[in-house]
Amino acid sequence: MSDHTYPAELEVVPLANPPAATVTVPGSKSITNRALVLAALTPMDVDCRLTGALRSEDTEVMVAALRALGFAVEPRWDEPEPAVVFPFQERARIPAPAADLYVANSGTTMRFLTAMVATGEGRYRLDGVPRMRERPIQDLLDALNQLGGVRAYSEAGNGRPPVVVETTGLRGGHVRVRADLSSQFLSGLLMAAPFADDDQPITIEVAGAVVSEPYIEMTVAMMRQWEYEVERVGPGTWYVPTSNGYHNPARYVIEPDASAASYFWAAAAICGGRVTVSGLTRTSLQGDVRFVDVLAAMGCRVEECAEGITVHGRPLRGVDVDMNAVSDTVMTLGAVALFADGPTTIRNVGHIRHKETDRIAALATELRKLGATVDERDDGLTITPGPLRGAAVDTYNDHRMAMSLALVGLRVPGVVIRDPKCVAKTYPGFWQDLQRLRT
Repeated sequence: MSDHTYPAELEVVPLANPPAATVTVPGSKSITNRALVLAALTPMDVDCRLTGALRSEDTEVMVAALRALGFAVEPRWDEPEPAVVFPFQERARIPAPAADLYVANSGTTMRFLTAMVATGEGRYRLDGVPRMRERPIQDLLDALNQLGGVRAYSEAGNGRPPVVVETTGLRGGHVRVRADLSSQFLSGLLMAAPFADDDQPITIEVAGAVVSEPYIEMTVAMMRQWEYEVERVGPGTWYVPTSNGYHNPARYVIEPDASAASYFWAAAAICGGRVTVSGLTRTSLQGDVRFVDVLAAMGCRVEECAEGITVHGRPLRGVDVDMNAVSDTVMTLGAVALFADGPTTIRNVGHIRHKETDRIAALATELRKLGATVDERDDGLTITPGPLRGAAVDTYNDHRMAMSLALVGLRVPGVVIRDPKCVAKTYPGFWQDLQRLRT
């Protein structure tokens, strides 16, 4: 794991002055884990270097799992530009005929690898931390079982990990999948589809609504960058032919993480300063860059510049917003809402109850400790600011709870973050980078 140490509790000291800073955040977790899957599955004629890859718990468990599956993967975290290299090698799509894979609490790793190992030949078991054993995955298993050559099942029979995939090779055909709990079910299927071993294309139809659709757009865009064909042939329907040939780029550059950037843009909104996050534009592959539009609706000034995107803090007003497309920033908005004039209502995010924790319930509980009135609903919440006070807040082993609630401490004395080490899941250096707002 990355080289950081963390105290049991961490008190956030308020800023003496509004920030005026430019921040560089690490590479996108979502892009890194997709790139790791695509680089592993893609036949190699040259080495493939994933530049700017994120080093975090989520990406390190993905690298470890790929190694357990027999892939040659060389993390080079200590280079000036962190990278992961896949050397040229002749190999089967999944070299190992059996593996027991541990994914910690990484949802992307669990969902992507469950679909990925179906392209192999053998028996594969995937498991994680106790919370992972509570996170539903039956919709993905049902989809895989619709295609020939695969038997995928929940070991406990409850639709949750541990998961076992027994496969003689993924077959093509038509498959229906639900994506109203997680878009990662669809993304995993899309990335596995080119590797069906009977030369028959796969048509994937989504049954019902799709949550976090920008992440589907990210998956499709990345597959096309790797020169895989993906065609949207109708509402909620994708056509993916079997691939032949060599497609891997010699160098693939991973964008900075837009979800991580949201904390620093929010710091400007909360503290009335100016923060630029370098390396991101509105044309990013990541939908979470749209969080700046929510801040603009609250009263901030947002500008693009040569370095990246800058948010200038202004007096804030509450908003009523559908956050389905940018649901990883719900907790960030919850922190900002405490400093707005009037209530903020967040809608259409019921699926985040199935994340690292029940994020709606957890956010409501912790914001109340800090002085807000919070009305919780099945699919969202309304946050009404009140006189704010410091408190020791719980993080539920959820990296986004820790990073979001820390923002309140930039204005309010006495905010203590319990279990600050949980940020290692996606942003091990977060606390050091937050300190840079003081310079």
